[in-house]
Amino acid sequence: MPKLYGETLSRLDLARMSGDARAFGGVRLMTLGDGLERGIRLLEFRAGSLRFTVAVDRAMDILELEWQGVPLHWSGPSGLRSASLHEYEGEGGFSWGRSFTGLLVTCGLDHTLGPAEVPASNYNYPGVKTIRHGLHGRVSTIPARLTGYGERWEGDRCILWAEGEIRQAATFGENLTLYRRIECDLGSQEIRLSDRVVNTGFLNTPHMFFYHVNLGAPLLAEGARYLAPITDTPWAAHEARYRDQGVGYQTIPAPQRHFSEQVWQHETKADPQGETHVALVNPRLGLGFMVTTRKDQLPCLYEWQHFQEGGYALGIEPSTHHVLGDTAARDRGEMIWLGPQEERRYDSRFTVLTDLGAAEARIRAIHPQPQDDYPQPSGHFRPLTGRPQKE
Repeated sequence: MPKLYGETLSRLDLARMSGDARAFGGVRLMTLGDGLERGIRLLEFRAGSLRFTVAVDRAMDILELEWQGVPLHWSGPSGLRSASLHEYEGEGGFSWGRSFTGLLVTCGLDHTLGPAEVPASNYNYPGVKTIRHGLHGRVSTIPARLTGYGERWEGDRCILWAEGEIRQAATFGENLTLYRRIECDLGSQEIRLSDRVVNTGFLNTPHMFFYHVNLGAPLLAEGARYLAPITDTPWAAHEARYRDQGVGYQTIPAPQRHFSEQVWQHETKADPQGETHVALVNPRLGLGFMVTTRKDQLPCLYEWQHFQEGGYALGIEPSTHHVLGDTAARDRGEMIWLGPQEERRYDSRFTVLTDLGAAEARIRAIHPQPQDDYPQPSGHFRPLTGRPQKE
């Protein structure tokens, strides 16, 4: 039964208290009308203390997230920008940053990480020898076809939900579809995300995928801490200046005047159910946020630190591939090749934390993380197995 306003209430209780139970929560479709966000459809989920919005026309990514009115998401300087204004191949492949904002930004579907040029022989078209990819791929700026949304009661449980399809396709290129379902229960602290990426074409197609989960102030603040069951840190983008900025992987500083981006890849251990839990906790607020994914689906983890004044963000980034990139994935035999009508599934949960001690104990019980804020990068990228090469 929903827990709302300090009470546990049945469906009948809610019906007695209002002419429309959607007064207490529901899913509402709206369209924005001004500036760069003009025309973008949003779904607003109201689940009691939890409120979040889904940008339908931006791959059904989660834009805003609030807990009892406190924002937990990051808002980038570009703001929410209509997909029709995005220039994917601009600025040497880095124009992605002009459309980068919100809690969840999905990366893929056939490429992630930095701009790259890769062979296109798998598409069997003589006129296209290579394909150029921009930063983190195309999917995050593709509008979804909204296939349904609303509220569903199962006894005294009310499930808020939405579903959509995001098609990334080209003649003489990939034909991939992301089928996305988002759910949360009325009165809960958790969002459930179910993704299915399908090769809806008939040519072997590379697939790479990760979630760029971005947290901002006031949750992100000096003294907040990054929690994860880290067993190794294979890589740090900033290894040559590892301690120069005085910022390690674990303890969050205040916004910095001249901070230069830091990125880490961590190796993590899963719990007995095969899940990996990563969190940011803020003891001063008594709030935190946890990302839960399956180790067999998203085996790699990046940590993005952007502590520059005016941009202040932390990214939790579970991924299908190592940070080495597209070409290395092919060379190492770790690229995911989807054959005709083949698919990959990704099941994740995003949870607002109010019992920080319990969350930290849960993660520590899986594996104690390094106490040193500067664990020495090992350079060891474990083999990602079970990925037949089909090119």
